[in-house]
Amino acid sequence: MLSLSALARLAAEHADDLDLPVEKLRLGDREIDTDTRPAIMGVVNLSRDSSYRESVVTSFASAVRKGRVLTAQGADVVDVGAESSKATAARVDAEGQVATLVPVVAAMAEAGVTVSVESYEPPVVAACLQAGARVLNLTGSAEDAAMFDLAAEHDASVVLCHILGAHARDLDGRDVDPDPFPAMLESFGRRIDDARSRGVRGIAIDPGMGFGFRLGDQRARVRHQASVLMASFRLRRLGVPVCHSLPHSFEIFEDQFRTAEGVFAVLAHLGGTGLYRTHEVPQVVAVLDAMQELSV
Repeated sequence: MLSLSALARLAAEHADDLDLPVEKLRLGDREIDTDTRPAIMGVVNLSRDSSYRESVVTSFASAVRKGRVLTAQGADVVDVGAESSKATAARVDAEGQVATLVPVVAAMAEAGVTVSVESYEPPVVAACLQAGARVLNLTGSAEDAAMFDLAAEHDASVVLCHILGAHARDLDGRDVDPDPFPAMLESFGRRIDDARSRGVRGIAIDPGMGFGFRLGDQRARVRHQASVLMASFRLRRLGVPVCHSLPHSFEIFEDQFRTAEGVFAVLAHLGGTGLYRTHEVPQVVAVLDAMQELSV
């Protein structure tokens, strides 16, 4: 059971990390101090295989409209993707992703939406950055060198995701470490150094709780996700903002599924998250505004 005593033990065990400073989050031409005001990443899925149906769009017009609506609702950046990360989803090659994404990215950017592209394919990223995307949500690590060079060329920020495998559709099936933070600190630290050396100026890190990994049943998975959310302040020693793709669990929330991300936003806030990737922008904005208002 989540309790104040459990949170107190967690904070005491890693007290040296609690209040370490992190740099501001760069989103296009803006910088956000996420310790003062959390940043929100809305989601538009152009793949009909995506599990969160409310984020799926079925046409160019509805995609652009949804991007504008999410921005009006409080999203600082809108993340677009054309291939679901579900293991059972259809694969979409780079050419197909480019054909789907580029018109949407260009139209959103023209409408004043700050756009992030979710991909692990260099040709997709190159085309979307050229079309006006300002953030790369990098869901793989096998092509880091090419991706960092592209981000530097376009002065785009990068969200580095921790993936157990080459990319989101090529997981290696490893068991999850009960304490994944040492491995994340090593991997993220190395990748941040590489990105910096290649000229990337804006970096955030995502522990990858939104991706598939092997961990017994779904309830065990959610418990692990919650524990990582609350302990994410342990990554602050890397000096960059932490991003979380907020989980959602039908097994626990059942017909109240759409309230899940608001609940997990509270845990992520307690863990020092700076950028919240969510399918439920108005709900999460309201929750985080309340958390800020209730600060004591």
